[in-house]
Amino acid sequence: MSSRSIGRRRSRSAYPVLLLLVPALLAGCAGGDRPAAGPSAVWDTPGGPATAAQPAATDASPTPRATSPSPSRSPARRVFPVRADDVAYHPTHSTYPGADIFADCGEPVVAVTDGTVLEVSRVDRFDKRGPRGPYNGGLSVSLLGDDGVRYYGSHLRVISPGVDAGVRVRAGQQLGEVGRTGNANNVCHLHFGLSPKCTGHDDWWIRRGVVWPAKYLDSWRRGGNRSPVAEVTTWEREHGCPGAPRAS
Repeated sequence: MSSRSIGRRRSRSAYPVLLLLVPALLAGCAGGDRPAAGPSAVWDTPGGPATAAQPAATDASPTPRATSPSPSRSPARRVFPVRADDVAYHPTHSTYPGADIFADCGEPVVAVTDGTVLEVSRVDRFDKRGPRGPYNGGLSVSLLGDDGVRYYGSHLRVISPGVDAGVRVRAGQQLGEVGRTGNANNVCHLHFGLSPKCTGHDDWWIRRGVVWPAKYLDSWRRGGNRSPVAEVTTWEREHGCPGAPRAS
């Protein structure tokens, strides 16, 4: 066999080896010493949040990144407004809807649900000589729940530090303590009312309560979560925001 034939055979036998080496050499040049970034790798970038690293360009189509579904809004959680073992209340009230929750002075009064504090009265301005109505509640707090309902509690002995208008609170967070301020007749209890929020004026005759709370209190006391939203919304649709009280 001639030396020319031997040379041609050796050249043909080297082709498979070269074909195997070329992709590896090209990958080494493209990636350098930096490890390949997987789908979960992140780097801190100056001037902004960490972002997912972009994979090196390849001929293959990139694998679609999985996305989390948008979180659904969970139902509002509600709790009984007085944190005490010994409480009593009646399904009716005096001349307007509301509930008097009787408990020892000093027992914690808590936020019924997540929301924002609307009004706070830290001074007992009640005077038997009048005016009757605006200051009957003594020390009081009203909360606009994330569900759109206003929850009102009055006759408190003290309001917790940091509980001010505009402050966000969570269900079960302490707002104050049961007391006997205002026209509580020297009886320790929490007056509790449910109403819509009316803006533009002091609507104490609405804030004190427009729908009967007992059935909701019954549910929350048992650990249930009965919602007053539908009833309060219906009342507001039928009555709007009356400009004066029907009874004080």
